[in-house]
Amino acid sequence: MTELPVAVIGAGPVGLAAAANLIERGITVKVYEAGREAGANIRAWGHVSLFSPWEFNISPAARDLLANAGWKEPDGQAYPTGAELVDSYLAPLAATPSLASVIEYGARIAAIGRHGIDKVVSRDREQRSFVLTVVGDDGATRRDQARAIIDASGTWTSPNPIGAGGLAVDGEEAHQDRIAYGIPDVSSRDRSTYAGRATLVIGAGHSAANVLLDLEELAVAEPGTKAIWATRGRDLSRVFGGGANDQLAARGELGQRLHRLVAEGRIELISGFGATGVREDGTHLFVDGEVDGVGRTIGPVDRIVGCTGQRPDFSLTRELRVEFDPWLESAKALGPLIDPNLHSCGSVPPHGHRELSHPESGFYTVGIKSYGRAPTFLMLTGYEQVRSIAAAIAGDLAAADDVKLVLPETGVCKAAPSGDCCGGPAPAQANACCVADAEAKAEGQPGCGCGPAKQPEPATSSCCGKAA
Repeated sequence: MTELPVAVIGAGPVGLAAAANLIERGITVKVYEAGREAGANIRAWGHVSLFSPWEFNISPAARDLLANAGWKEPDGQAYPTGAELVDSYLAPLAATPSLASVIEYGARIAAIGRHGIDKVVSRDREQRSFVLTVVGDDGATRRDQARAIIDASGTWTSPNPIGAGGLAVDGEEAHQDRIAYGIPDVSSRDRSTYAGRATLVIGAGHSAANVLLDLEELAVAEPGTKAIWATRGRDLSRVFGGGANDQLAARGELGQRLHRLVAEGRIELISGFGATGVREDGTHLFVDGEVDGVGRTIGPVDRIVGCTGQRPDFSLTRELRVEFDPWLESAKALGPLIDPNLHSCGSVPPHGHRELSHPESGFYTVGIKSYGRAPTFLMLTGYEQVRSIAAAIAGDLAAADDVKLVLPETGVCKAAPSGDCCGGPAPAQANACCVADAEAKAEGQPGCGCGPAKQPEPATSSCCGKAA
C-alpha cells in the first residue's frame, strides 16, 4: 500500500494544493484532471473578477514550489480574474518539475472502489487498495490503484436546475439550447447571444449578481438588452451583502452595485418566484411559476441563465462507504457549521482531516465539493483542509490536528428562526446572536457579525468571534 500513490481528483486550486502538500512531505502523488489544463473549470468563468485578492488565493505549499521555480508572485492586494488565476498561478504551478510529471490531463474518474471487494464487505477493508476507473479523452478505460484518495473534483459541472423544488421543470431540458448555467461571458465571448435581447436570470447568489451587472453594462452599449431577475426567496441580504462591513471589499461592492440597480428600477426584480415550467411561444420563451401560491408568468424573454448553484456528483463514490450531510450534501461534519439556513457569516470554524474523512478509511472530500450545495466557499478553506489531510496521510497527527483558519466575514450574519447563529442562543440581555458572539464581544473582540456592535477586523476575527 505504501508504494502506491495518493490519488488527487482535480487539478484546480485545491487539488494542486493537495498535491503540493503531499510532495512537500515526500509522498508519491498522482493527479487526475478531466480537462485539458489545470483549472479547466475556472476557464468557464475566466472573465469574472474574484472578490478575494491574491493574498487569499495562493496555497503556502504551492508558493514554496513556485518560488523554487523562479515564479514572481502577483501583488497580494490585486484582484485576479478567473483567467488570471489560471495563467498567473495554476498554469505555472502545474508546470513546476514536481507537479508536471504527476498530472494527467484528459483523465476523467468514472468510479472508485476497493480492490476485489464491494462496499458490503468489512473484513480487512482498509488493507485493500483503492481502484479508480479512469476514462481518457478517446473513451478508453483503465484501472489505477491508490493508497488514499483526495476528491477535489468540485461541483461546477453539476449545476442545479432552475426549478424551485430542485428538479428540472417542464420544458427545461427541451430548451437547453437557450438556457445557460453558471456565469456566461455576456460582455465578450457570448456577447452576440445576449446583446439586444431580454434575459431572465434566476438565482440569488454572487453568480447571479455578476451576470446581472454584466447584462446592465451591455444594455448601455446595446439598445434592447434587458435583464430580469427572479429569486426563489425574498431575503436577499446574502447577495446584497454587508457593504462596507464585508471584510472582502470587492464582495461588498458587488452587492451594493446590484442593490442600487434594483432600487433605480434598471433591473426588474421578481422575488419569491418558484419556476414550474419553460415554454416557447413563437420566438420567445415564457417561464411559468408561482409567487405566494399565485400563478405568475415571466416573459417574453430570449434567454435564461440559471444561477441556482451546483451540487456534488456522487456517482463516482457509489461503491465507497461515504457519509454526507442529508440536505447540504456536504461533508457530514461540516453540515451544521455551514448550513445557510442557520447563518451566512461567510466563515466556518477550523476543520481538517477528521471532518473531511469518511467511514471509508483513506478517502477525503475537499474543496468546494466538501461544502456540497452550501455557498460562500473561499480557497483559503480548501488550502488548510488539504494541508491537514496531507499531514494525516504522512502520519503526523499533531500537525494534522493543528488546524488554523480565519476567513473574511461577509458583514451579514443571518440568525436562524431559533435565534442560533454559530451555535447556541445568546443570553437575552446580550447584544449578540449566539453564546460565542456574546463572549467575544465581552472580551472586546468584534464578534461574529450578527449584532450591530461588530467592527470588522480581518486580522483577528472569525465567524464566532474567537481569534485563531
